[in-house]
Amino acid sequence: MTTAVVIGSGPNGLAAAIVLARAGLDVTVVEAEDEPGGGMRSAELTLPGVIHDVCSAAHPTGVASPFFSSLDLERHGLRWRWAEVEAAHPLDGGRGSALRRDLAATAATLGEDGEAWRRTFAPLVERADEIIDGTLAPLVAVPRHPFVMARFGATGLLPSQTVARRFRTDEARALFAGLTAHSMAPHTRLATGAVGLMFGLMGHAKGWPVAEGGSAAIARALTAVLTESGGRVVTGERVTALPDADVVMFDTAVDQPLAMLGDRLPRRVASALRRWKPGPGLFKIDLAVDGGIPWEHPDSALAGTVHVGGTLEEIHAADSAACAGRMPERPFVMVCQQHVADSMRSQGSIHPVLAYAHVPHGYTGDATEAILDQLERFAPGTRDRVVARSVTSTADLERHNANYVGGDVTGGAMTLWQTVARPRLSHDPYSLGVPGMYLCSAAAPPGGGVHGMAGFHAATRAVSRL
Repeated sequence: MTTAVVIGSGPNGLAAAIVLARAGLDVTVVEAEDEPGGGMRSAELTLPGVIHDVCSAAHPTGVASPFFSSLDLERHGLRWRWAEVEAAHPLDGGRGSALRRDLAATAATLGEDGEAWRRTFAPLVERADEIIDGTLAPLVAVPRHPFVMARFGATGLLPSQTVARRFRTDEARALFAGLTAHSMAPHTRLATGAVGLMFGLMGHAKGWPVAEGGSAAIARALTAVLTESGGRVVTGERVTALPDADVVMFDTAVDQPLAMLGDRLPRRVASALRRWKPGPGLFKIDLAVDGGIPWEHPDSALAGTVHVGGTLEEIHAADSAACAGRMPERPFVMVCQQHVADSMRSQGSIHPVLAYAHVPHGYTGDATEAILDQLERFAPGTRDRVVARSVTSTADLERHNANYVGGDVTGGAMTLWQTVARPRLSHDPYSLGVPGMYLCSAAAPPGGGVHGMAGFHAATRAVSRL
């Protein structure tokens, strides 16, 4: 029987393993941590009974993933839960804006920018499935809906700041900037407009749900499908040498295939992997908050995700500094309040809150107070409500979640070239140029996120070549 080993059990590793197992291969997934999932893990990080997500939290690409949708993960216990507000963006003085699944309801709250917001997103929402399908496909592939993707790309290739000129108010401009900030790139960079458009489209068409009980539920469901398909997962074992298998899938950072394959890699492939540049880092704190965050902006209290960074100009300045290797005084902070949609994560009035800041790559400092200062700015009294906290440094986050992020903490902050040519420009970007060896992590198309599509595409290529 043809054998396969998948190194890493993040969403892409598990997706690749399922494809290979269903094709009849003898598949083993090897995970260094004590449980599978990569970034899809949950734990009582602060207090007993308070469930925090270790890395991935909200999952717009998870619920939109064509491959995940084909697996009937609900049969294996996965339940998606939506908050009343998908994402909120507070501003000073209790002002702010909010993204709801209902496009008309969102536009109605944006005042004079309501019509501009509707005109921007209505055509995208109408063709949501085609755009999502094209975006989650390999970027070098011929799109199945070329005219739809061409129309999307005509605006998406623009810098985010250029797209945001459609809006006049701080509220609408900041809302779009917060969506774009998921790229962790200066908002003057080409193609950052596509990030803001995609996250807005996902919010209106699919929502930004959380997994009931924690993100580990996604990993458990995927593992159950793999087991049902004949594959297996081995945990607590770190792969240090190239496995003896017909097919090896690397759901890892690019340095692992470089180290394991060495001189076997074709020069063009090795050179491309060595040129790979990771984006800025993250610094995360998990809080146990009595009564939740006391936001001045009412809709922020209803949101599963809150973008904390102020105006468009402030967010651009903060992410530009992080990309340039400088710690921003006021960093952009992503806040996830999963308990708003999923009350079973809380213990009475004590709620879990995840907050992470965009920081320079390799940041060695402590951003805890900078994050809390940003929360206090828009939610005075937050510090008084925190009853416990857990801090995860940038180095710890990069080390523990290498399988999830593929060595690039967010999948963002890349040049347009690296976005298209991840990890190299090729008709088959998953192949490592050595028979049976493939890269299936977020370093391969379509990039970061809990959607499993890089693993699906890589494994599909591998099966077609057997």
